[in-house]
Amino acid sequence: MHFAVSLNIAATGQEALDFGQISTFVQQAEAAGVDMVIISDSLTSGEPSTSPFEATTLLAALATVTEKIGLVASASTLAHQPYNLARRFASLDIISHGRVGWNATLRQSSLEAANFSRPAGIPNDDFRRRAEEFIGIVQGLWRGWDADALLFDKAGGRFHDPAKMHVLDHKGEFFAVRGPLNVARSPQDMPVLAMSGLAGADFDFAAGVADVIAIEEPSPEGARATCDDLKKRVLTAGRTADALKVLTTVFAPDLTAARLEAWLDAESCDGLIFAFPADLSAINGFTDRIVPELRRRNSDRSAYYADTTLRAHLGLGDGGAK
Repeated sequence: MHFAVSLNIAATGQEALDFGQISTFVQQAEAAGVDMVIISDSLTSGEPSTSPFEATTLLAALATVTEKIGLVASASTLAHQPYNLARRFASLDIISHGRVGWNATLRQSSLEAANFSRPAGIPNDDFRRRAEEFIGIVQGLWRGWDADALLFDKAGGRFHDPAKMHVLDHKGEFFAVRGPLNVARSPQDMPVLAMSGLAGADFDFAAGVADVIAIEEPSPEGARATCDDLKKRVLTAGRTADALKVLTTVFAPDLTAARLEAWLDAESCDGLIFAFPADLSAINGFTDRIVPELRRRNSDRSAYYADTTLRAHLGLGDGGAK
């Protein structure tokens, strides 16, 4: 069973977490055998908020103080361009030696839209089509270099093998992107793609492209039903069931000991995501209440400590061109 922690560093009505507090929390999660930490820094409500760091920038710093845990940042398709976002995550994956993932949330935030020249947001159908095109471009750019494309042949004057460089040359409804990235191939073939905030209309698309899907269900029974539904869609998309990991999000501060045991024992999907607000008492509660149980259940995770990439931790296949 896989475990992740999700930390929203956007604080409301309290002092924001500093880097020392965040890095200690992530190191404790790593020591407990948690597969990945998901960092987000945005709110959908109208309350004033403070984020001490931009999420992807924070990943670069966390990569220097951790060794095994996967590092995932949420980034919306509304606030970025596909080329820049693909380049940023590809660079982070090299910095972290293959431990990075992108959490592409498909929920549209009106507050975010207003900061990017779209005060009225984007019509929902347009937003969905735009997001799907955006994600396809990013994955296409990540596949732009074959594993042995870069030669660095000074004597022969060859930087790369042109036959192993793939120009995307995408021209779509919303974007035109030539490619390829001016960043080398990812150490794990390509960064892990996680998706969250899905509506039912997004399930088929997500099942065809995502490595990890985060779902929100109030009970293990509901999580099992949604997980089974998504795994069927994965097969319909021509992928193997193991190509996708479905994780259920639970709000960690609300978990009683009995409730925690119920979720852990049910194994209703591929794992759990323990979600936390930007609150020091909440993350200290994780250390006191949840970490000991995760340590007990992860006592024999030799594969976790042997593997180095996030894809390997999650048991995913490679994601890039050969």
